[in-house]
Amino acid sequence: MSNHPPVLNEDLTHNPGRRKLLAGSGAFGLAGFIGGGISIPSLALAKSVPGGSKLLGFDSIPASTADEVVLAEGYQADVLISWGEPLVDGAPAFDPNGKNSAADQEKQFGDNNDGMSFFAMEGGQDRGLMAINNEYVNEQYLFAHGDSKAHDLEDVKKSQAAHGVSVLEVRRSEGNQWEVVRPSRYNRRITANTPMRFSGPAAGDAALHTEADPEGMNVLGTFGNCANGKTPWGTYLTCEENFDTYFGTKEAYTLTAAQKRYTLNPAEPERNWPDFDPRFDVAKNPNEFNRHGWIVEIDPFTPDSVPVKRTALGRFKHENAAVTVAKSGELVVYMGDDERGEYIYKYVSKDKVDQANPAANKTLLDEGTLYVAIFDGDTNGTPLKGTGRWVALVQGQNGLTADKGFRTQADILVNTRGAADVVKATRMDRPEWIAVNPHDGRAYCTLTNNSKRGDENMPLNAANPRPNNVYGQIIRWDEKGDATAQAFSWDMFVLCGNPIAHPQGVNRGTPNITEQNTFNSPDGLGFDEAGRLWILTDGKYSNKGDYEGQGNNQMLVGDPQSGEIRRFMVGPKSCELTGITFTPDYKTMFVNVQHPGEEKDSHFPNNSPRPRSSVMMITRKDGGVLGA
Repeated sequence: MSNHPPVLNEDLTHNPGRRKLLAGSGAFGLAGFIGGGISIPSLALAKSVPGGSKLLGFDSIPASTADEVVLAEGYQADVLISWGEPLVDGAPAFDPNGKNSAADQEKQFGDNNDGMSFFAMEGGQDRGLMAINNEYVNEQYLFAHGDSKAHDLEDVKKSQAAHGVSVLEVRRSEGNQWEVVRPSRYNRRITANTPMRFSGPAAGDAALHTEADPEGMNVLGTFGNCANGKTPWGTYLTCEENFDTYFGTKEAYTLTAAQKRYTLNPAEPERNWPDFDPRFDVAKNPNEFNRHGWIVEIDPFTPDSVPVKRTALGRFKHENAAVTVAKSGELVVYMGDDERGEYIYKYVSKDKVDQANPAANKTLLDEGTLYVAIFDGDTNGTPLKGTGRWVALVQGQNGLTADKGFRTQADILVNTRGAADVVKATRMDRPEWIAVNPHDGRAYCTLTNNSKRGDENMPLNAANPRPNNVYGQIIRWDEKGDATAQAFSWDMFVLCGNPIAHPQGVNRGTPNITEQNTFNSPDGLGFDEAGRLWILTDGKYSNKGDYEGQGNNQMLVGDPQSGEIRRFMVGPKSCELTGITFTPDYKTMFVNVQHPGEEKDSHFPNNSPRPRSSVMMITRKDGGVLGA
C-alpha cells in the first residue's frame, strides 16, 4: 500500500539487455529459468502445474475492466460504509460537492480505507468493532475547489481529519448483512492531530524532542496508515508508512544522512501541509520527522484511551504487523518496509503472552528484540529457494556500535534502516503485507514490484531474481514451527507474471500463473481459518504491454499446498483492493475499495459524483463459509 501508485518502469517493453544480465550472471542457478524457454521450476510444494484444489470451492472468474465489483458466482458485495459518511454523534451528511468542513470531517468516516481488523464483542456472533485505517486522501475529491493542493490552513485541517483510523461498531442484521451502529459510544475518529504517547526504548530520546514536547514523550497524530495487526489481547496495531511525503520546507535546508535514508524530499512534499502547518516544516521542526514511521497500538474497546507509538518495533515505512504467538509463548511480529530495496523484520517479545490476564501483556511490545532478515540462495543452486537467518538489531552487537552512529538502542530504533544497512540485510522488492498460515506457521510476504532491481545500486539476489521486476512475487519462509527461531528455509509461493504478454521466459511467472489468473503487484494478504491465502493487488491496470489482459486490481485465493491460485474478485476502475478481515464464523469478509477513480474514470459506488473509497461486505448468497 502507498499513498501514491507504486513506482513502475514507464517503459513497458521487454528489456532483453536486463534478461541477458541475469542469464549471464548464472546467479542462483537461474540460467535455465530465464533462458528463453519455459523451463520454470516447479514450486517446492507444487510439483506439477496446479489444478483441482480441494480447498478452493469456487470457479475462477475472468479479468474485468468494468467500473464495478465483480465476484465469483454465488457471491455478493454490499457497501458497509464509504468515505464521508457520518460516524461520530453530531456528524453531518456527506456533501457530494466537497463542502464539508474540517470539523465535519473529524466526525465522518475517513478517506482511502486500507488495513482493518474485526473485533468480536461479548454476546455472540452478531456484534463487533472494526478498526479501519484511513491511509491518505485524494485532494482533488476532498476539496471543493478540486485542486490537488491545499489552499489554506482549513484545507490542511480537513486533509488531516480525513487521515488516521476510524473505529466503528457494527451489528448483523437479517440476511447475514452488517450495518454500522449509530449512535455508538465506540465510534471514534483518530486523526493526524489526535494526542498520543511514546513507549519503549526510544521514548524520551533526544531525537524525539520538539519545542512543543521537550520531553519527547507525547506526539500528535498518525497518518500514512497503511496496513495493520491485531494483538491476542484485543488491541489494534496501525502502521505508519509513507510519512516522509508529508514533510517539507520552503527554506534552504540541508538534509541529514538519516533523513536522506528515509527519502525525505523537503522541496517537493506530496502534500503541502508544511505551507500552512509549521509542525510539518522540517526547517522549523526537524525532529517532528522522527516522531512518525512507527507502529501505533489502539484499544478499540476503550474510546477515551490514548494511542501508543511502540518504538521497540522500529521506525520505517511499516506495511503491516503480522502477529503470532510462538509455541513457547512469546509474541512475534513480522513486518515489511514498503520501499524498493528495503527489508523484512521480526520482533520477539522478552516475556510470554498471558492469555488469562490481558493487562499483563501491556509491556510485550516494549521489551523484546528486533531482527532483520538475510535471505541466502540454495547451496545446490536450485532457484527460488534457499535458507536465511535473522540478525539481531541490538546496540553493541553485529557491528551496531557507537562509531557507526548507534550509541544507544534508541539510535537503532529511530534509524532502523541504517542499522539494517550495517548488518547487510537482504534488500527486497518492496516488502508489503505478511501473513502467517494458521496450520503450519509459515509466513508469507508479498514483494510487490521493483523497477530498479538489477540496476547498479540494486543487484539481483536469490529472493529477488528478476531485473526490472514489474510483476512482483510472494515469498514464504519456514521456521520449523518455532516463530522465535533465528534460522529458516524459504521458497517462492508464486513468481507473478503474464503468459499473455510473455508466453516464454521469466516474466510468464511460475507454473501457478496462467492466462486465466494472471496478475501483477500482490499487496494485501490474509489467511482464513481453513488455510486459504487471500491475495489482493495494487498494480498497473492499463491492460497494455506487460499488463495486457490483467484487468483492474483484484483479489485472488491461493491453496498453500497445491499452489493453485484462482481469481475471486475484481474491483472498479483505478482502485486498489486492500484490507481484509473476517467475522468469526467466516461467513462475511470485509475488504476495501481504495481510491476508485484515481485516474478520474470512476463513479464508484452507486454512480457517485465523487468516487468514494468504501468498505465492502462480501457474503455467499447461500449463507455459507467464504471460499469453501
